[in-house]
Amino acid sequence: MTWTEPATWYANLPSFYAAAAAFITDPAGNVLLVKPTYRDHWAFPGGYIDEGEYPHDACAREIREELSVALAVGDLLVVDWAPASGQRPRAIVSFTFDCGSITELGDLDLAQQELEDAAVFSPHEAEQRLPDRVAPRVRAAIQARRRHAPVYLAGGVAIRPTRSSVPPTGEDAAAPANQLRASHQPQPGWDLDH
Repeated sequence: MTWTEPATWYANLPSFYAAAAAFITDPAGNVLLVKPTYRDHWAFPGGYIDEGEYPHDACAREIREELSVALAVGDLLVVDWAPASGQRPRAIVSFTFDCGSITELGDLDLAQQELEDAAVFSPHEAEQRLPDRVAPRVRAAIQARRRHAPVYLAGGVAIRPTRSSVPPTGEDAAAPANQLRASHQPQPGWDLDH
């Protein structure tokens, strides 16, 4: 392997987009979604992460900008990696954070140039209003909130890396390579409903 200047090495690494979203419910467990003026579908409150911005800070900023409220950004619930698709030329990693519960939508002041509506929907109704690739985040966020552990999705599919995905040490280092790969398929029994 030849030595490469760090600037050249970093410039040749793949890049991707990053976004942060807020998972907000009402006391009955209905999910808050917003209807952007520039899209045909509903979305979680949130948006793209700015350069040099932490994902949780981006989530808080987007809530302030879109809904004119300050909500505490809590636990990371979902990380979803999606490959390049359609007009988006790069992969995107989306972070969904637990931003608690709200009791009154009247307290929200929507950014009129960006949002035309906000409403709460049952989890099933929320899934129907979201794009197919985003809809699985609803159940994943509910599960993560209940279990106090984030869920990893790859293109909307729950992924549970096998134990062998951890780099081997000692005697395990001699294991065949096919036993060391992470499983990138949904695991038996990995049901987002339970």
